[in-house]
Amino acid sequence: MPDCDTEKSPVVHPTAIVHPEARLAAGVEIGPWCIVEAGVELGPGTRLGPRAMVLRGTRMGRDNVVGPGAILGMEPQDLKYRGEDTELIVGDSNRFGAYVTISRGTPTGRGATRIGNDNYFMAMTHIGHDCIIGDGVVLTQGASLSGMVSVEDHAVLGGLCGVHQFVRIGRLAMVGGMSTVRQDVPPFTMVAGNPARVRGLNAVGLERRGYSSARRLELKRAIRLVYRTRGDLKAAVALIREQVPPSEERDHFLQFILESKRGIGW
Repeated sequence: MPDCDTEKSPVVHPTAIVHPEARLAAGVEIGPWCIVEAGVELGPGTRLGPRAMVLRGTRMGRDNVVGPGAILGMEPQDLKYRGEDTELIVGDSNRFGAYVTISRGTPTGRGATRIGNDNYFMAMTHIGHDCIIGDGVVLTQGASLSGMVSVEDHAVLGGLCGVHQFVRIGRLAMVGGMSTVRQDVPPFTMVAGNPARVRGLNAVGLERRGYSSARRLELKRAIRLVYRTRGDLKAAVALIREQVPPSEERDHFLQFILESKRGIGW
């Protein structure tokens, strides 16, 4: 449900600087000392806290909340970038904590950074250029994603962890605080360390999302079979298909590891 009256006209604090070509939907609230650049689109009920900046190329859906000092749509931190028009596209009902920074895409990358719905980016987190974030993702304070990272639905990244460019974080994965993630993180796993290594099943996360104990045991077995083969992916996939009953989660796990280009931290 919307958390505002979408019939209200936008409310802009007198100290804010909003370009006349920015598009503000009903119920938008812009706080003190904010900056909203030309071409920005803010959906119904979106609220900007003090000194937040939303820069050109940014389109946001409804009911997003942006904390103090956050910068959304900043220029990509890429040496190849030369000021081209690129985008940051944000869905609905996301929370951006204080001093969060998010870059737009690059022409040589995906052209846009994309963020889904119902995500929570805690204070001082960073999302680099051309990242793709699913739904229900949590970045804990200080977590940082390099460019071209993909994070699937309901993953949780611990505080101060760093993720290398082009890495994929799988669905319902959990990354431990202060970890250095250089390779892909398979769905449903927990990883931690420097470099991060798989420590087992994200059992608590799966239980909280309503997965049965039987399904959790199946996924735990699949993870063990992968890492017991010590890098023989073909053998691991064959064992999982033989010993783990088919399910959407098993098949997603298999597809993810088969498509990995950076490896999965054997």
